[in-house]
Amino acid sequence: MKIKVTHIYVNDQEKALRFYTDVLGFVKKADVTQGPFRWLTVASAEEPDGTELQLAPNDNPAARAYQQAMFEQGQPAAMFYVDDVQREYDRMKPLRAEFTMPPTKVTGSTIAMVNDTCGNLIQIVTLDRQQRSSADQRPAAAPARR
Repeated sequence: MKIKVTHIYVNDQEKALRFYTDVLGFVKKADVTQGPFRWLTVASAEEPDGTELQLAPNDNPAARAYQQAMFEQGQPAAMFYVDDVQREYDRMKPLRAEFTMPPTKVTGSTIAMVNDTCGNLIQIVTLDRQQRSSADQRPAAAPARR
C-alpha cells in the first residue's frame, strides 16, 4: 500500500497554486476542471512522480471549520521535510513568505512555520539525523596547496 495523494483544504485554489509552486517550489501535477469542480494537485520538484498534494477547496462547511480551527490553534495542516530549514527560510523570505515561526531548534529537529495565504499553517522540518547524514555525504574538502 502506498500514499499516492493526500489533500489540504484551501480557500482559493489559484492563490494556493501560486504559493505552493512559486514559494514552496512544488510543481503542478494535475489540473482538471469539470463543471464547477477542479482537481488540482502539486508534487515535490525533487520527486515529481511521488506523493501528490491535492489543493482541495474548503467549500464544505466541515472542511472550512476544521481548517479555521487548526489555523487558530497554530497547528500545521501539513509538514514538509527539507534539507536545511534556515536555507529554505532565507530563500522564501524575499518571496514574501509570512513566517509565523522562524527557524527554531527543538528536540531532534529544526522547524519553521509559514502561512500558506490560503488558510493554513505549513511546518517545514529538518531532522537532526537528516542534517548529519547530509553533511556526512558531502565530499571532503581538498587539502590546501602551499
